[in-house]
Amino acid sequence: MALRDRFPGHIFSTRGWGLLGAGALSLLAAQIMGRRDLLALAVLLLVLPLLALAGSRVLKPRFRVYREFSPAPVETSARTTVRLAVARTGPGTGHAVMEEHLPARFGESPVFRFPARRATGGASRYEYHLRSANRGQFLIGPVTAEFSDPFGLSFHRHAIDDGDLLTVTPAAVQLPETGLAGARGHDGVTATRARANPSDDDVMTREYRHGDPMRRVHWAATARHGSLMVRQEESVTTPEATIILDQRLSAYPHGVFGRAGHSSGHSGNGEGDGHDLLSCDAFEWAVTAAMSIAAHLAERNYTLRFLDSAGAPAFRNSPSAPDPEAEEYTGTAGLQSIAESLAAIELSGPHHGHPHRTRTPDSRRLPSPQESSGPPAVSSAHETAGGARNTAAAGNAPRDFDDALMDKLSAHRLRGPVLAILGTLSLAEAQALSPAAGFGANAFALLVTDQAHGYGAMPEVLEALRLGGWRAVAVSDRSPLPAAWTAFDEADPTMSAAADVRRGVGGRR
Repeated sequence: MALRDRFPGHIFSTRGWGLLGAGALSLLAAQIMGRRDLLALAVLLLVLPLLALAGSRVLKPRFRVYREFSPAPVETSARTTVRLAVARTGPGTGHAVMEEHLPARFGESPVFRFPARRATGGASRYEYHLRSANRGQFLIGPVTAEFSDPFGLSFHRHAIDDGDLLTVTPAAVQLPETGLAGARGHDGVTATRARANPSDDDVMTREYRHGDPMRRVHWAATARHGSLMVRQEESVTTPEATIILDQRLSAYPHGVFGRAGHSSGHSGNGEGDGHDLLSCDAFEWAVTAAMSIAAHLAERNYTLRFLDSAGAPAFRNSPSAPDPEAEEYTGTAGLQSIAESLAAIELSGPHHGHPHRTRTPDSRRLPSPQESSGPPAVSSAHETAGGARNTAAAGNAPRDFDDALMDKLSAHRLRGPVLAILGTLSLAEAQALSPAAGFGANAFALLVTDQAHGYGAMPEVLEALRLGGWRAVAVSDRSPLPAAWTAFDEADPTMSAAADVRRGVGGRR
């Protein structure tokens, strides 16, 4: 239908063009034969289509569109059903041809006729299916209606709604059981012993239950409450896990693709719709890992905390995040919020002069600056638009792996594991992150690197992390995630024992 917009046939119908042609012939005959009746007929034939055209532009039918995605949001490679309900809200009759505009990646836009054959309650209902192999947010719609005047002489098309955003979240990969979380009860909770010799201000109490020994009666609390209260020497807490997601552009310097510096509009991985995410294969692997680890831990009743490399909320810059400032997520609702937040997250920050090799969404590599007479257009756009913005904000931006991150980890010291999903680290960055292992009951680091470029200094980086107590594993974007997950259990037991000593586990508290 889009091609028809370019031709005059989209303005008048065949009947309308026929009347115009007949009017032109009648006008010519009236001129040659000098007949006034032919002149009147010619005027009538010419005016009728023009009046119909003006009327269809002025008296446009009004519609209301209801659009529903099921499921919403939807995971990558899963099918979602789009249900449309279109109802006429203003006066008017007749038929209309409608089209639902879709991003190019979803294929041909569906076309349907209004009213439908089985319209109920004044609304016509339609249904079709979509599937996306990439995460992101995509604008589905608007619906455009093409209708004609009551005589069928002219056509007019206009959008009857604004469209809706479809959120496509990364699909979680099933991870095998490991010893990552340590000892837990059957319900996923962890027993935490009270400190030795607690003060009256710190002690936890509960009501006396039949069978409690009298030696556990807390007399001060009993006096305050007016009923027997006993010391609760063992408390049960929900396990916690902190996940650090590295989303710095400088940490993923190779194979970057996407919108590259464009800061307006909704983000998504559309092809040809102008809303590509700034990402790369390694970062996509990291996002899938973050989603999979979150799902794995949420199934075990963990409270999850997501931070970025500077200690800020990890999803602060994600346009799909329901609550960009949130850090903690609990239960099924929390896991759903994490999935939505990861849908449109992308690389950000300065590139620190890395020679990025950009590529288009169809995976065709652009020539490097050394291979062509000028830099690639996408890379230049990023350096001018994104580089200037990042330079201006560099003075106020928190430093990576600095005190802000350490303070956040210290506030939840030893309450559960710390997991870091990282890109390429320099030795200095690894040394700065290394002490963070002391704030977790266990510390695990996945370093996602480019095989061709990322393993030069990797042994030193891994050693720096391991000396601080991290169980660190280097992977590529082609590594199977379950294999990378189980690699943590293959870490040297003496290394983790030494890390426990450095963190003070088992020592005096």
